[in-house]
Amino acid sequence: MASELLTPLRWVDNQLLVLDQRLLPLQTQWLHCRGHAEVADAIAVMAVRGAPAIGLAGAYGLALAAREGVSLRQAARTLAAARPTAVHLQWALDALQAAVPSGEPSAVLAEAQRLHAEDAGLNLAMARHGAALLPADCRVMTHCNTGALATGGWGTALGVIRVAHATGRLREVLAGETRPWLQGARLTAWELQQEGIPFRLVADGAMAWAMHSLRPDWVIVGADRIAANGDTANKIGTYSLATLARAHGVKMMVVAPVATIDWSLEDGRGIPIEERGADELTRVQGRSVAPQGAQAWNPVFDVTPAHLIDAIVSEKGVLLGPDRVKLEAWKG
Repeated sequence: MASELLTPLRWVDNQLLVLDQRLLPLQTQWLHCRGHAEVADAIAVMAVRGAPAIGLAGAYGLALAAREGVSLRQAARTLAAARPTAVHLQWALDALQAAVPSGEPSAVLAEAQRLHAEDAGLNLAMARHGAALLPADCRVMTHCNTGALATGGWGTALGVIRVAHATGRLREVLAGETRPWLQGARLTAWELQQEGIPFRLVADGAMAWAMHSLRPDWVIVGADRIAANGDTANKIGTYSLATLARAHGVKMMVVAPVATIDWSLEDGRGIPIEERGADELTRVQGRSVAPQGAQAWNPVFDVTPAHLIDAIVSEKGVLLGPDRVKLEAWKG
């Protein structure tokens, strides 16, 4: 597994410790969540982020709710509302309630911890599947943060990159900065640096020119929700990268656990896209960078059509040219 330093969630003394990713890489600070509402707040303000990690935080939130004497159903509604696009959160909440219908506190905690350990195993499986697609001496491009900080283990897209590096197949990573929260610059760069993986940061607006000039072999990203036909919601900017990749002959890989697939949605048109406040665009670290009163549109996810994706990778394997029929093989 990735370094213990990179673990975003820890259960200590009957409380959930959440590594506050808003402060990285300059500060390492842990939030002490003693109740499910505090976990919901940590998810909403993006102290914890990344679909698998959000799901695990939700599971631990239910463990805290059980200790508080709050019904799991009521707590699940509060937690699910914190980040509506990430289907993994709802999946974890549903899975835990189904596994422990009694709501007995120790059993709920044990199930949350089981899900956490299971996620680490899923990470490694999909990392190995994805790395097998990469050529020798490859250059890859990634977006947002999809590593240990976003999961319970190696990471999704960044897990593939870790395995590629460990097996000597990786030349370098081109990491997009990922505005407005700069998860690529703050978090992915930090994780790569911790493990000695060669990388260069690239401004979001320079991605097209980077593809033209540096010729990456693959763009590798994670996912927050995948529709039944393979349309994929991920951090805003992913759709742009997929379009650019197709124009430049660069392959596009989406890496996510099967639990990310929302079988109830026929295609990406039904995926709810979270929009956040204008201040995330008009202010940086509390300082205005736009005229006072400036309006903004701030969707934090976009949807990449399946026809722009060359491979979807999960713990179950690889689907090349993903579509509804191929995804059905992973159902159930």
